[in-house]
Amino acid sequence: MTEHGFTVERFESIDSTNTYLMERSRAGAPAGLVAVADFQTAGRGRLDRRWEAPPASCLLTSVLLREPLPADELHLATAAVALAAVAAIASLSGRGPDVKWPNDLLFDGSKVAGVLAEADARAWDGAPGTTAIVVGIGINLTWPGPPDVGGTSVEAATGVGPGRDELLDALLFELEARRRLLASPVGRAELASELELRTVTIGQEVRVELSSGMIEGRAVGINRLGHLLVMVDGETRPIAAGDVVHLRPSLAPPV
Repeated sequence: MTEHGFTVERFESIDSTNTYLMERSRAGAPAGLVAVADFQTAGRGRLDRRWEAPPASCLLTSVLLREPLPADELHLATAAVALAAVAAIASLSGRGPDVKWPNDLLFDGSKVAGVLAEADARAWDGAPGTTAIVVGIGINLTWPGPPDVGGTSVEAATGVGPGRDELLDALLFELEARRRLLASPVGRAELASELELRTVTIGQEVRVELSSGMIEGRAVGINRLGHLLVMVDGETRPIAAGDVVHLRPSLAPPV
């Protein structure tokens, strides 16, 4: 089925929509392929954390993109899907969640969705200079998530419980416009600006776990590449990727 320029494949049960699409990308599947499942037997979050939701309680979907993104801007594909989800939820419930940089959506500090992206420049059949990027998102519709993550659901946070297919349709509609922005530096800067407006991490004291170690400081903004700007000992450091923990309540609202 084709929806808003995307080709959607539906599964009652699958190991992981991300894994499925990454395998399809390596076999030459075109951009715009979407997988959506009622249940995942091997769903994953960041750092390979297991994520298993009860059947039909969440929107569990992944999309294959093939975009001409520089290596240090690949994460903007994650931002495009996250921002599309924010707009889609708002369009159906009247209230959109905030973004916790880089990949969580929150209602009043409680997680309602997570985004996970995987890239493979070797996955063939893309235009020259493009990278295959699979971006998966799990949105809690009626289930608040595992008891140890402090989560919530769209229904609990907004009083409105949109159907899975209704939310998927809205998500793909919002994503199509943001997908086009990924193709140019000007468009990517526009995405980064939207990300800054929606990011609740800005103004927070944060701990960032990097591959090279850990830093603590105050998140002060998002640059035009979509990197989080963290003030550490008087120096502003751009962070392209990392696991972020909010240490205490913000002293100032997001920009």
